[in-house]
Amino acid sequence: MRTRRIIYTLVFLAVSIPLLLRWTARVQPSPPVEMAYQAIEALQPGDLVLVGVDFGPSTMPEMNPMYEAILEHLFRKGAKVAILSLQSALDLPNGVQVLEKVARRHNKVYGEDYANLGYKPGLEAVIVSIGQEIRDVFPEDALGNPLDSLPMFQNVHNYDDIALIIDLASGGTYGSWIQFAQARYGAKLITGVTAVMGPETYPYIQSKQLVGMLAGLKGAAEYETLIQRPGLGSRGMPAQAMVHILIILMILYGNWRFWERWQR
Repeated sequence: MRTRRIIYTLVFLAVSIPLLLRWTARVQPSPPVEMAYQAIEALQPGDLVLVGVDFGPSTMPEMNPMYEAILEHLFRKGAKVAILSLQSALDLPNGVQVLEKVARRHNKVYGEDYANLGYKPGLEAVIVSIGQEIRDVFPEDALGNPLDSLPMFQNVHNYDDIALIIDLASGGTYGSWIQFAQARYGAKLITGVTAVMGPETYPYIQSKQLVGMLAGLKGAAEYETLIQRPGLGSRGMPAQAMVHILIILMILYGNWRFWERWQR
């Protein structure tokens, strides 16, 4: 019991000290993150971007930093941002909160620069329907405003009028966007996933079905480095590194103690 308390205390200190001291780290961007950055950098003012908020409270610490960094870049470029969720209605409150925070920072106006389309069940069916006419599945936004009443949706009907799709997912929703939006309609797609999902996503980069990908807190830190705005991702890297070092030291110590006893 005493050993367990010591370990918990060391982990607590390793995490809290870098965060409280607000240490940041510049991380060398990986090629998939560079690709995502370049895809957004190529947007023109007024381009419409769909952002899927398909992650819940359990993955917010990992996903929110990349979400905020991407929104920051989109609004800098003058893009129009529409968020939606196809995984769960519980994913949207956090998504709306972050969107409104970044929108206020850039003096953006609801309906002109950003909108919340809300949650819609029927993942694949919704994605296919957007390829025909977005109003078939989203006749109005989450606030009950008819889509035609929002200036940013004038002359927007399907993927031909949507410059980019970004799905931030803690589950398999990005796979459905690849199968139906990218493969069927040729939509440009970026995904942001949790760190453990990163390896399974790389083949889609290699096949060019994704034009960019961010994975975990490190992906967020890499993107913050590219947009030159340190945030939670950059602040989380020193804490993560300290815990990894601590774990390695504890493993070495445990093996040394085992070897010492075995020698007796």
